[in-house]
Amino acid sequence: MQLFHSSSRLSATFDDTNLVSAAGLVPAMALAVKTGPSDLADAWLTLPGYFGANSGLKVTALVAGMLAGADSIDDMALLRHGGMKKLFVGTYAPSTLGSFLRSFTFGHVRRLDAVAWRWLVNVAAHTPIVTGIDDYALVDIDDTIKEVHGYQKQGSGYGYSGVRGLNALIGIVSTPQAAPIIIGSRLPKGAAGSPRDAGKFVGDVLATVKRLRSQTAAGLMLLRADSAFYGHAVVAAAHRAGAKVSITARMDPAVKRAIGTITDDQWTTINYTDAIRDEATGAWISSAEVAEVRFTAFSSRKKAERIVGRLVVRRIPELNQKATEGQPTLFDTHRFHAFFTTSDLDTVTADQTHRQHAIIEQINADHKDSALAHLPSGVFTANAAWLVLATIAFNLSRAVGSLAGADLGKARSGTIRRKLISIPARISTSARKITLHLPTSWPWEPGWTAAFAAACGPPQTAAT
Repeated sequence: MQLFHSSSRLSATFDDTNLVSAAGLVPAMALAVKTGPSDLADAWLTLPGYFGANSGLKVTALVAGMLAGADSIDDMALLRHGGMKKLFVGTYAPSTLGSFLRSFTFGHVRRLDAVAWRWLVNVAAHTPIVTGIDDYALVDIDDTIKEVHGYQKQGSGYGYSGVRGLNALIGIVSTPQAAPIIIGSRLPKGAAGSPRDAGKFVGDVLATVKRLRSQTAAGLMLLRADSAFYGHAVVAAAHRAGAKVSITARMDPAVKRAIGTITDDQWTTINYTDAIRDEATGAWISSAEVAEVRFTAFSSRKKAERIVGRLVVRRIPELNQKATEGQPTLFDTHRFHAFFTTSDLDTVTADQTHRQHAIIEQINADHKDSALAHLPSGVFTANAAWLVLATIAFNLSRAVGSLAGADLGKARSGTIRRKLISIPARISTSARKITLHLPTSWPWEPGWTAAFAAACGPPQTAAT
């Protein structure tokens, strides 16, 4: 592609008061009106001072800015260009929104959490973002370090990653039919370890899953996590909520003893990296194998606190064996990956399902490529509120995508933003009617039109 005209014949001027660059905010914020985050924020958030007024409009303004690509407070200026004020109420200045965020206390952040899950229940009733959750709900938790720079960020510190940052804790839920949505978030201090308050967090996210399910739902609810969350508080919280667990176990002496009891005939070859299927027998030819053994977790605790389940173990030959004196031990010849589970899934399915926990890393990457590219304030509670608002924006983006079609319902935020949100439009008015004139031959017109129809009603065709 190249310019049709030479640069000497081109000119540019910023003078169109009827042009907007993010027409996709119209169906997105129409869906927000239907599902009520503004009303919920007004009901639950009572912030002090002048900047605490109109909480609902300011919450939705921040979410709208994030949907359109804002990843800092200054970026919220994109809400105030062209004809945006003809379409939306509450196009606040970035300075006003920044002052609003800085007025949050820890209690207000927790109230914003309550707004987030209540709104999510509402949006799930209007869009197919949790299809199949009654039959099978996969819940994943993980934390991710968001690197920050400078010493003026309250709460930042050097945690397990070795970089200075803040530690965002995220909980998601997905089903075989629906892509992940975020059902909980926390912002511990940067030096906080992964397990800190994880038991309380697990209880909160599983309570949200129950609210998203019908009262008669009886399908499996499975909590997956890595070894950082292998502890009594997390497993016990899941058990109290009626969920099963699938959590990577650390290679402590008890786990190693259990692995040592598995006999050679108990291992099953699985489809793993570089595996091939034998055409004659249909069996997998692979170096990876799985087996299971009955296991009681936290056996050092009193009897009532012990949890009985299975240890599912995957083993791979150790290709870089260390020289040892005498005969090699079991752990010299193979690498083992074990996880503790209380589910009834068969061994191979349990292993496959546990490996799919990696999906949460995609959500972390999506977040960091969108609103969580920065934690924009020096005030810790402002950044904690920003994280919660970013999760609302993520879920609203997912909801808009699900209205546009099955493919966009599973797309990343950047893809939805590019195809459905960041679409330019010219506004024309006639009496009380507003018409959006969108680019002809927009490649994703059918999806955009479907989302618009679902959120705003069928689009009206301009008279010819």
